[in-house]
Amino acid sequence: MNSTLRAEVEAWIADDPDPKTAAELQTLLDAGDEVTLKKYFNGFLQFGTAGLRGPNGPGPSCMNRAVVGRTAAGIAAYMKARGMTRVVIGRDARHGSADYAIESAEIFSGAGMEVFMLPRPLPTPVLAYATTALRADVGVMVTASHNPPQDNGYKVYIGPDADGIAYASSQIINPTDGFIAAEIDLITSLKSQPRGKSWAVLDETLIHEYVQRTAALGRKPGSLKIVYTAMHGVGTETLARVFKTAGFPDLILVAEQADPDPDFPTVAFPNPEEPGAIDLALATARAHNADLVIANDPDADRCAAAIKDRSGKWRMLRGDELGVIFGEWIARTSPQGTFGNSIVSSSILRKISAHYGIDFKEVLTGFKWLAKIEDLAFGYEEAIGYAVDSETVNDKDGISAALYLAQIATDLAAVGKDLNDLLDEVWARHGFHATEQISIRVADMGAITELLANLRSNPPQEIAGRRVESIDDLASPSDGLPPTDGLRLWLSGGVRIIIRPSGTEAKLKCYIEVITPDQLSAEKELNYLRAPLKAFLGA
Repeated sequence: MNSTLRAEVEAWIADDPDPKTAAELQTLLDAGDEVTLKKYFNGFLQFGTAGLRGPNGPGPSCMNRAVVGRTAAGIAAYMKARGMTRVVIGRDARHGSADYAIESAEIFSGAGMEVFMLPRPLPTPVLAYATTALRADVGVMVTASHNPPQDNGYKVYIGPDADGIAYASSQIINPTDGFIAAEIDLITSLKSQPRGKSWAVLDETLIHEYVQRTAALGRKPGSLKIVYTAMHGVGTETLARVFKTAGFPDLILVAEQADPDPDFPTVAFPNPEEPGAIDLALATARAHNADLVIANDPDADRCAAAIKDRSGKWRMLRGDELGVIFGEWIARTSPQGTFGNSIVSSSILRKISAHYGIDFKEVLTGFKWLAKIEDLAFGYEEAIGYAVDSETVNDKDGISAALYLAQIATDLAAVGKDLNDLLDEVWARHGFHATEQISIRVADMGAITELLANLRSNPPQEIAGRRVESIDDLASPSDGLPPTDGLRLWLSGGVRIIIRPSGTEAKLKCYIEVITPDQLSAEKELNYLRAPLKAFLGA
């Protein structure tokens, strides 16, 4: 075995606070399994604007107590340099989440911070609210959101202004992530970091406040039958409390997915957007003749929905369709503040905003950018993330979105209409905006980097028989947005295509938007583009 690798592994084992992962590495070392060890020692798990996200496992390239502890120590050093003293920690119910929360609390406490801990696994929006309510300088949420079961992660929020950025209890962006990453790099030994046991476990008061504030969005509860799935995550308890407090009828729960289960046994991927993920919810809806299906992702910061079409067949609403529903309704009922969406979302919200005379801003992908919009009245990203109450949670919130959607559906039902009618009114005004995402999982993110580099050096003249009219390199933007890795292509006929790497998973993402007079024309257009685009991307 390579002597340098052996020395690195031995040093890591000696510093690992977790006997389990230390023993796992020792077994591999004794067996001389260089291939596996190289996988676990392929650099320190990268800290960025998504915090940490990766598979549970031993060594610096995975999520484990040693990596989390060093990350917490780096954050504590960042805090000390800025006079920050208060941190609140939340967690979901994934494998390792409880251990990582305690590891973080010990390190923050040892660094002299005032530490607060949420009392049990709770949704990410509750942690975001807690960051504001406690006037915390930093909020940490241990979660991998909608990633596969083997993963875990670490989201970081900043409470006050920092690094010239008005954070207002939102997730970190550049340059803060770089400053924290630099501090993490300086932590060469976890055992040398002091540990404390002094932190406060929060009672139900803060959770009650979040429930009360969010429930206020449901002003006129009706009698719709609503099916709900938490996707094996932590949403059920909090969301049910919000709906009950608002006076809505009891939700019809998808029993198999209602309780937290870190193995996510009924779904291939715990993401409502994935094919088959809400099949059980739809079956439950048919069995109960329900009016609406609502789904959260495992940490309940995203919201998906399904409705019956004109023929009575259930279908998922696209993320952009929900954006239309929320945007149109908020614009009608409270036309103030600023609307915003990410660059990969549909162009329809800009048109809704203009129609009602509402300010509009477009930002980079990721809700961390939407949360920086001043006076945000409504913001969304097509990946089923919505902010309908940014004063309570300055981030996407799948629970407030769920209640607000239920209220919209209830209000429409009261006048003999449904969500289909609302969408049709918008399409009649602005044209039918159809969007679709093609996601390609890759084993190596380097393949995506290579593809984008090839497209930049050899830009295509046509795609799917459509002339490429222009290409915007998002790494060198001309519209005032910060640079990001990706390309935006405009094809003849007004087709927009955006190609970018996922910020949270090993995926290449391709976003398509076509604008046609009606749905049938849009479907034909997408059907025409789909296969050639997949071939173009190497799928």
